[in-house]
Amino acid sequence: MQKRVLGRTGRDVSVIGLGTWQLGADWGDVDESAAFDVLGASVDAGVTFFDTADVYGDGRSEQFIGRFRRQHPDLDLTVATKMGRRGAQDPAEFTLDNFRAWTDRSRENLGVETLDLVQLHCPPTPVFSSDAVYDALDTLVEEQRIAAYGVSVETSDEALAAIARPGTATVQIILNAFRLKPLDAVLPAAREAGVGIIARVPLASGLLSGKYTEDTTFAENDHRTYNRDGSAFDVGETFSGVDFETGVKAAREFAALVPEGVTPAAAALAWIAQLDGVSAVIPGARNRAQAEANAAAADVVLPAGFDAAVRDIYDRSFRDAIHSRW
Repeated sequence: MQKRVLGRTGRDVSVIGLGTWQLGADWGDVDESAAFDVLGASVDAGVTFFDTADVYGDGRSEQFIGRFRRQHPDLDLTVATKMGRRGAQDPAEFTLDNFRAWTDRSRENLGVETLDLVQLHCPPTPVFSSDAVYDALDTLVEEQRIAAYGVSVETSDEALAAIARPGTATVQIILNAFRLKPLDAVLPAAREAGVGIIARVPLASGLLSGKYTEDTTFAENDHRTYNRDGSAFDVGETFSGVDFETGVKAAREFAALVPEGVTPAAAALAWIAQLDGVSAVIPGARNRAQAEANAAAADVVLPAGFDAAVRDIYDRSFRDAIHSRW
């Protein structure tokens, strides 16, 4: 498994990581046994970077990872968590006192004194420009509650605001073959500043797996059912904000580009991983087979012309509808 430096954290992490939203909630049911199987299979395949959040299952995902680490104390893992989505989305709530309380809860869930990386979890846009917020985050580092901090963003403008701050170690942003806006300015700015880019929603909520049809349905407690209109959280988190039927059609085009012996999902992950400036890609997995397949994408070599063809699909299918939004 190839490793890269995770921005200003200075830590080496696997280029394919593991996103653990699905181990907590919002992707249908994943039981405890399956959760630990996913964590174990990922590590066995060379994954050293887990991404979680205090809001995933209201701490369930963090607790699973904390228990897994205690069971395997010799593993060299980096765990990133996120904070700020469990309460009111009011910029006034993003204070040092609240940060201390939120990180204390995550420290307990994860069973550590110092959190490896804490990211603001897609807070209201004004938070990204607040001097007091960054001062509070710097204080958490000084107090050794956290080793480093970053942000998770919805928009490229939010990412650029955070990259301009000297203490920002990482930016987590939606980046996949159906969401190319970050290539314009975010990746170049991050490279220049030495900020790590964590690419989330890399399969566009599964669209890029090539397994869906226009008639595919999902469980009622799956965000791909209840958040298609953005009623629960930013619609860009579900299918990357693209129209589902348009996404299914574009996914067929994408699958036709994939070389023999490679799955569309693996090609989609490999394409992101080869982008200059990306530190880690964090696909989710609901079972051992998915975890193993995700990790194997690190070894996929894409043919000449693949990148240009991906950009052509985006330009024809999605640019007009979504490029200006995020």
